[in-house]
Amino acid sequence: MHLTALLIPTLTNQLRALSGWLDKAEAFAAARGESPDALLALRLAPDMFPLTTQIRFLAFQAQEPVHRLRGEAVPEAVLAVRQEGREGRERSGSWAQARARVAEAIALLEAVGAHELDAAAGRPMAHELPTGMIFDMTGETYVRDWALPQAAFHQLMSYAILRHAGVPLGKQDYVPHMFAYLRPGTAPGG
Repeated sequence: MHLTALLIPTLTNQLRALSGWLDKAEAFAAARGESPDALLALRLAPDMFPLTTQIRFLAFQAQEPVHRLRGEAVPEAVLAVRQEGREGRERSGSWAQARARVAEAIALLEAVGAHELDAAAGRPMAHELPTGMIFDMTGETYVRDWALPQAAFHQLMSYAILRHAGVPLGKQDYVPHMFAYLRPGTAPGG
């Protein structure tokens, strides 16, 4: 499998699933007469980042590899999404802002050409974290061992926080892209 064919659909599926969860969370809050903005401050443990950070980090983690694999600097606007996430404990922002970050990330992924990132697979990459730690990898190991696991982590944390808050999410919400492959007549009750 080629790098682009692995990375872009996977990240797009994760972001679209999250977008669907945000739809359900918004309806959940509305049914309770509450603003969905209150959900943004929720977390599973006192020392973890809140939902607003998980959403923004996922949006950042979906965009960062595209730029890095293209061999270009991550744009300031994308770095600002990461910074918003870091500040999530103090400033959760609004529901509309969080949704906009997800939509921006999806738009970037949809603009990536079919084989655009493939040439980066064997290219050496130094991935430096804000803490100063540097990891030496190739484009392929960066995608496999960093980009996809990081995105998955923040997606899973978003799911867990929303589920813990009572938002009615289930397995079908986690993998909605799988229904494109469902053999007709094999769904339970269908």
